[in-house]
Amino acid sequence: MSVAKQLYELQEVDLELESHEQALGQVVAQLGESRAVLSARSRLASENQRLEELGHKQHSLEWEIGDVTTKVAGAEEELYSGRTKNPKELANLQHEIEVLKAKRSELEDRAIEVMEQVEAATAGVGTMERELETLEAAWRAEQESLTADKERLEAELVRLKQKREMVSSQVDSEMVDLYGELKKQKGTAVARVEQGVCRGCRLSLSNAELQRARGGSLMQCSSCGRILFLA
Repeated sequence: MSVAKQLYELQEVDLELESHEQALGQVVAQLGESRAVLSARSRLASENQRLEELGHKQHSLEWEIGDVTTKVAGAEEELYSGRTKNPKELANLQHEIEVLKAKRSELEDRAIEVMEQVEAATAGVGTMERELETLEAAWRAEQESLTADKERLEAELVRLKQKREMVSSQVDSEMVDLYGELKKQKGTAVARVEQGVCRGCRLSLSNAELQRARGGSLMQCSSCGRILFLA
C-alpha cells in the first residue's frame, strides 16, 4: 500500500472522528434542563402564588361578611326587642343597620368578584399543570434518546481513536508529521486526483506530476501543496 493511500485512510478516519466529536458536542449541549419546561414551571408557580393570594383575600372577605352579619343581627335584635324606647336611639339603630347592610352588600359583591377570579385561576392552574406534564414527558423522552446517542457516539469515538492509532502506526512518523502540518494549514492534507485534477485546489496536474504519483512516489500538488492520492 502506498504512503499516499495510507495517509488518505488516516484522513478518512480523522474526518469521521471530527464528525462524531461535533455530533457528540451537539448532543451534550442538549442534555440537561429544558428552557420550555423551566419557563412552564415558573409560570405555574406564579399562577399558584396568585391563586393562594386570591384564596386569602376570599377568606378575609368571608370573615368580614360574617362579622358584619353578626353586627346586623345584634342591631336588629336590639331594634325589635322593645328595650330601646327613645325615638332618637331607635333612629340611630335603624341608620346603623342600613349602613351595615350596605357595607355587607358591597363586601358580598367583592366576594363574588374574587370567587370568579379564584375559579378562573384554578382552571388556569389546571391547564398549566397539564401542559407542564406534556412538556416534561416529551423532555424525558428526548433526554433518554440523547443519552443513548451520547453513549453510542462515545463508544464509536473510542473505536475510531483505536483505528487511528493502528493506521498511523503503519506510516513513517515523518510522513505522519507532514500530514499533520498540512492538515493544520489547509484543513485536509490529502487530495484525491480525478481525471488529472487535484480535488483539493481543483487545478490540473502536469503530466510529470501524474506519472510520479502513479509510480507510487509521495507527491504534493505544486499548486496547493496537498499530498496527492490516485485511487
